Amino acid sequence: MEYTIALAKEAKKLGFRFLLDFHYSDTWADPGKQFIPKAWEAKSHAELVQAVFEYTRDSIIAFRDAGVLPDMVQVGNEITNGMLWPDARLPDKWDNFADLLRAGVNGVDAGKGNGRRPRIMIHIDKGGDKVKTKAFFDKLISYDVPFDVIGQSYYPWWHGSLLDLGENLDFMANAYQKDIIVVEAAYNWRRSQYKDKSAPYPETPEGQKEFLDSVNRMVLSAPHNRGAGVFWWEPAVTGGLRSRGFFGDDGNALPVITVFDKYTRR
Repeated sequence: MEYTIALAKEAKKLGFRFLLDFHYSDTWADPGKQFIPKAWEAKSHAELVQAVFEYTRDSIIAFRDAGVLPDMVQVGNEITNGMLWPDARLPDKWDNFADLLRAGVNGVDAGKGNGRRPRIMIHIDKGGDKVKTKAFFDKLISYDVPFDVIGQSYYPWWHGSLLDLGENLDFMANAYQKDIIVVEAAYNWRRSQYKDKSAPYPETPEGQKEFLDSVNRMVLSAPHNRGAGVFWWEPAVTGGLRSRGFFGDDGNALPVITVFDKYTRR
């Protein structure tokens, strides 16, 4: 919390808005793992609902009191297969899943006080899959879970071609009338994912830049101006995933960092 609030303050000083992403896990949560935090493992479903509400509320209060209320809050990370397994694992536990999502949203509302309400994002990992996107959000909407923004992950080696992404963006914008953000995207600046198959762009610094420019333009062209932006995961990554970042081995910025310059408000 201390680290995240300090980072939020630095971002606000620079004029940025920020998205706060709750994983509700002791480790990274994604479609293949949604582990209940150790401290919550013995809780019943009702107790988990209360824990999600209180944790979210108390976290938002801390950001509010620090003067850095989030602009947007993500209730869960890549929750295509549910969250807090096994209590709310999909496709079997939709009732439980909806309870937990509502608890997170209610926690945001309870924590914001008199501040402006952060927008609520629901994030899945089906950027290039219209059929599975429709199945998820149609079901979610049937539970009346309130949210404002659709978040999608889009890594082309997992999630299909740019044509697949474009088709899904068109579908989501027309079907749900909500803003859409590609909230996770990346491409490598050196050969990595496409060693044994053809790549949509060269895995080079220039190819990485071209990829992000293409994704950004596709999002911006979504119908009804519903394409709200792109988040890269993640520019400063190190270790084995460094080639997905914005910086070379020497620490210097790569050409991809200039993609958004043309869109800067003056």
